[in-house]
Amino acid sequence: MRPRRPRDRACRPLAREPQHFARLRRLQCRAGARGHGVTRVLGVGLLTAWGEGVAALPDDARRAAGERRVVPMATPAIAGERFRRATRECLLGVAAVGAALRDSALDRAAVAGSRTALVYVTAAAYGASNKRFIVAEAASQVRANGGPDGVVAIEAQSPGATEGAGRAKTGGAIYFPYTAPSSVPAEVAIEYGLTGGYVILVGGASAGVDALWQASTLLAAGDADLALVLAVETFEECADLWTRGRWVTPRPLVEAAACAVLAGADDADIGYGPGAASTLETLVTRRAGETLACAPLVELALARAAGMPIARVTGRWRGRRAQIAVAT
Repeated sequence: MRPRRPRDRACRPLAREPQHFARLRRLQCRAGARGHGVTRVLGVGLLTAWGEGVAALPDDARRAAGERRVVPMATPAIAGERFRRATRECLLGVAAVGAALRDSALDRAAVAGSRTALVYVTAAAYGASNKRFIVAEAASQVRANGGPDGVVAIEAQSPGATEGAGRAKTGGAIYFPYTAPSSVPAEVAIEYGLTGGYVILVGGASAGVDALWQASTLLAAGDADLALVLAVETFEECADLWTRGRWVTPRPLVEAAACAVLAGADDADIGYGPGAASTLETLVTRRAGETLACAPLVELALARAAGMPIARVTGRWRGRRAQIAVAT
């Protein structure tokens, strides 16, 4: 029998990647040579478990968290019948965009329509809706088999999960549309009338940097006049799962929702690609805690508060670190 030819180890991950992900990586590799200009930040809306804005961040997040592994944030109250069934992560996304528009001194009309792009990134926000769907489906099966319906009480364990907790008995079908990561940007697009291009990325802080690059690409290509980069991370509903995988992320996990409003660029190089951790990344870890995909946007908020004209934003997730330069 003819021996099998050894495969190049470096090629193996690419062979397993989905086609769209491999294409994204090819675009990223070409970005450095093409050199988009530095994107301008018009405003950043920041909501964390510590409060709104950078002023609410403690000096030491780990000390402020105490023994808590997860620091949850309250569900924002948003008026409207449409939001009665919306998940907590969707409400946080809508609220973060509203905060970003206020910080940018823009109204809804300025971003409505086809000339505003939306780039959404998360590592964990869709976990809660998936767990809720699975629990509700399990409860429906138990009741269908003549068993007790007390299993649905799991749904209301989280102090932050007030939305939807009382609807568990309706079964899992009501939750299914929210199990996809696209549910958050969909609610945001409906609320603010966004009909432009959109991108959805799933990953941690390095994916947050990728989201900023994606926005700069859309702006540089003339596909949009403005771009919203939105990140939402929630952990409380899946706190038990995060505790089991405690080696994956440092403590504390801090719930957050952040949005940056970006506009056109100048001629400077964005410096997108791999790079060492920036001072801002270290500062975010110390002051905000672990916010996963939100971290690069927290860096932008801190840079704006400090009056930095150009911010080198970095993020690391699962061994990969990325960087990009943004004008604040």
